[in-house]
Amino acid sequence: MAAAPRGRASAGESASSADNGDSRATARKPRRRSRAARAEPVDKRRLILDAAVRVFAHRGFHSCRVSDVADEAGVAYGLVYHYFGSKEEILDTLFVERWQLMLDAIEAIDHSDASAREKLELVASFIIDSYRHSPEVMKVIIVEVTRAAHSFGREHLEHINKAYDRIALIVEAASREGAFKPDIDARFAAMCFYGAIEQLLSGWIFGLLPRTDEEYERAKGLVVETICGGLEAPGAPTPAGPGLLPRQ
Repeated sequence: MAAAPRGRASAGESASSADNGDSRATARKPRRRSRAARAEPVDKRRLILDAAVRVFAHRGFHSCRVSDVADEAGVAYGLVYHYFGSKEEILDTLFVERWQLMLDAIEAIDHSDASAREKLELVASFIIDSYRHSPEVMKVIIVEVTRAAHSFGREHLEHINKAYDRIALIVEAASREGAFKPDIDARFAAMCFYGAIEQLLSGWIFGLLPRTDEEYERAKGLVVETICGGLEAPGAPTPAGPGLLPRQ
């Protein structure tokens, strides 16, 4: 049989080359898929919510637009509307998420074996530490929701009331057990407790109080001492804590 002319591959060689090429391509594909499989998917919804916190905290809810949130998140304008129907829905979602975390924490604290004073200090610590670690989130919740009595605050009264109710339950139980005075209005005490904490948070938000770890720790004890000083029955133990140390 005559040899194939130089420069022109035989049909068998062409097929073999093609097969080798296909084999190499096939061998490469799993590696590409493997790299893709290792890549962590981006939670676009979470990305948008986190961006909204920064935008709402820095510009104010009423002074920004959905496009500002999209720009901050680095996503297309339309993608925001894929997850949320409006700017208001974004704020609603942020509030409900964070508020529920607090409600769950209070419930867990109430079910612990701690004393009433200790429970209140744990709740105060949770809220103050939440501000310490996520100041922008807490600023949005306080300024844009809980203080917006005629808009978002009114819409979320049910959630807000649950927080008062859970502290009131702690106070009522302590009154029955003799740790707190028997004639205490538990709901009024709960409102005073939250009011004191909110004013502290406002002081930090607006730069009226020093934002230092020492001040945060000190505030935890002072809130409880201020509230429990009027709640505790005569003779009830009042253990000192790091938050009650005098200023230097």
